[in-house]
Amino acid sequence: MSQRSLLKIVCLMILVTSAVAVSLKGWTKGNAQEATAAKAQKGCDQDNGGLTLPPGFCASVFADNIGRARHLTVAPNGDVYVNTWSSSYTELKNAPGGYIVALRDTNRDGKADMVQRFGPVHQDGKAGGGTGIAVHRDALYVEDIGKIVRYRLERGQLVPQVKPDVILSGLWTERGHIMHPFAITSNGVLYVNSGSITNSCQEKDRTLESPGISPCPELQLHAGIWRYDAGKTGQTFSPAERYATGTRNVVALAVNEADGALYATLHGRDHLGPHWPKLYTTEQNNELPAEILARIDRGDDFGWPYCYFDAQQRKHVLAPEYGGDGGKTQGVCAQKKQPDLSFPAHWAPNGMTFYSGSTFPAKYRGGAFVAFHGSHDRAPKQAGYLVAFVPFETAKPAGRYEEFATGFAGSSAPATPVEAAHRPMGLAVGPDGALYVSDDVKGRIWRITYVGGV
Repeated sequence: MSQRSLLKIVCLMILVTSAVAVSLKGWTKGNAQEATAAKAQKGCDQDNGGLTLPPGFCASVFADNIGRARHLTVAPNGDVYVNTWSSSYTELKNAPGGYIVALRDTNRDGKADMVQRFGPVHQDGKAGGGTGIAVHRDALYVEDIGKIVRYRLERGQLVPQVKPDVILSGLWTERGHIMHPFAITSNGVLYVNSGSITNSCQEKDRTLESPGISPCPELQLHAGIWRYDAGKTGQTFSPAERYATGTRNVVALAVNEADGALYATLHGRDHLGPHWPKLYTTEQNNELPAEILARIDRGDDFGWPYCYFDAQQRKHVLAPEYGGDGGKTQGVCAQKKQPDLSFPAHWAPNGMTFYSGSTFPAKYRGGAFVAFHGSHDRAPKQAGYLVAFVPFETAKPAGRYEEFATGFAGSSAPATPVEAAHRPMGLAVGPDGALYVSDDVKGRIWRITYVGGV
């Protein structure tokens, strides 16, 4: 072959390669444009509202700046209701019109275009509002400063037009864990959390090497789950209705409709290292104790304040306030109920919902999503601030959790919770299968959907 012929072949190859590259570039650009367009058609924001999600999922900011959004629920018609909490008079003034926020997306673009507030307006400068909220049998149940009330929902009306009925009163609001999240079964059983007043029932709460009180008097009315009738008005909180004990504080309660079982995530205690430095290092304090997920049955005892759960050893061990030696001894803790699953320490699982929709891939159906509010007791950086997914099979947790939605706190882990951009709080599934997530820093609500292999 002559040199001139070889040169012609090389030139031809360069031209063909360039053409293919241009074609591929155009194809890639076209696919990206199609993906963006498809997401927009599904009501998603281009940046997913700042979240990172698994392939095929996208998100929109459904609402923003509505106050400290706690738990939320979605009515059968798609209306979203959020319970908000105000801890200062400034927050009270910034959220006029009541603590309950009603949201409606009239044009189905993934964003609420009707936002209305209702419920009590407290003018005395005290903290107010609540966490728990649920729709049950054409009514909206809401926690409001020491009680649970019921609003009747009228067809077509976004905001209830009549005053609420008081279902349960007498809940603790003075100090400690004063929120009372709840869950309602399809047949009307109301399960309510009453959190502990203290960290670990010490003689002097949150104090260096202060011993624990035995027996702990808090267990009469705190650190447990109570059971009531969602259809009955005028009930009063009392020891007689205690359903389970030793839970310290439960913010996430959910009913698995597959079998009607109640599940909860339990917050572990704080300050093992700072309060007991002779027994625990900073590194151990970062990883102890585990947060846990468990099925809750009548009479269950999870051990607080006498015990905590060590995920590495997979067992409850004796707390230092009650003679514990840094995790070597079980003692009475050997008889406490084992969890179904454990999470890293101090992540604060504050929201949970079972996925009842049909638009997410099959692996998610029947499983549980858990929202982690984020830690405050780790050093030097905090962790959590995400939504995780727990697969279920035959109505039981199957395998480990996996991270589902991240990016809430910002681009890096915060040193303290106040540095977090957002803190995920509540979860709910809409009738169209969308997953809603609330944030109680800036009052943002995300709506997460599945758009397929785009």
